[in-house]
Amino acid sequence: MKILAGVFLLAVLAFAQRPVQEFETSAGAVKITPIQHATLVLEAGGKVVYIDPVSGGNYNALPQADWILITDIHGDHMDPKALPKISKSGTAIFAPAAVAETVKTATIIRNGETVHAGPFTIEGVPMYNLKRGPEPGKLFHDKGRGNGYVITYGGKRFYFSGDTEGVPEMRALKNIDVAFVCMNLPYTMPPDEAADAVRAFHPKIVYPYHYRGSDLNVFKSALAGTGIDVRILDWYYKS
Repeated sequence: MKILAGVFLLAVLAFAQRPVQEFETSAGAVKITPIQHATLVLEAGGKVVYIDPVSGGNYNALPQADWILITDIHGDHMDPKALPKISKSGTAIFAPAAVAETVKTATIIRNGETVHAGPFTIEGVPMYNLKRGPEPGKLFHDKGRGNGYVITYGGKRFYFSGDTEGVPEMRALKNIDVAFVCMNLPYTMPPDEAADAVRAFHPKIVYPYHYRGSDLNVFKSALAGTGIDVRILDWYYKS
């Protein structure tokens, strides 16, 4: 019994360390829990959506998924071994076609497409590199391969960028309440470029994520005076 109590206490402490964020909507609260790097869980209306679950994340005391969204084929976004950890009977996966080649149970959602999942509306948003790649003539993320996502619940729109530079489709987004925007080199973009893109679509609130090694003060300073609420969380906390 003492061992079980100790395990439960560790799980509770780990959960307590997570920087959980809550947002009020017309349909009730949305709770978003960062897990690691680009991995998070969104809870609302008694339903659960995971984005980019990978094996390195700590899922103790977190609920099982009703839906899983995967953005791209790279290992910090697509990890088939992690899916059973958070899945239950009836869990559905949405992903771009490139991911569905590996995750065979995924339902394909393409750039520009919209699906309805229970109380959520989910839009696939293009995510890609404009100029950065492993060698001349190649890009880390080709246009059309991956998806960012906009999830709408209770009249509020939540944007998750996935791996991208400040592409025109991001800059043209409208009425985003909360944005999670990537930044890291060489794969996506530096903080100053991320801030420039964020200024263009002007979400009410923005969180840097997928930022390993980036100077977040550059990002925050570049958005000073815009009226955008920049919130910085620790996505690499030890638990």
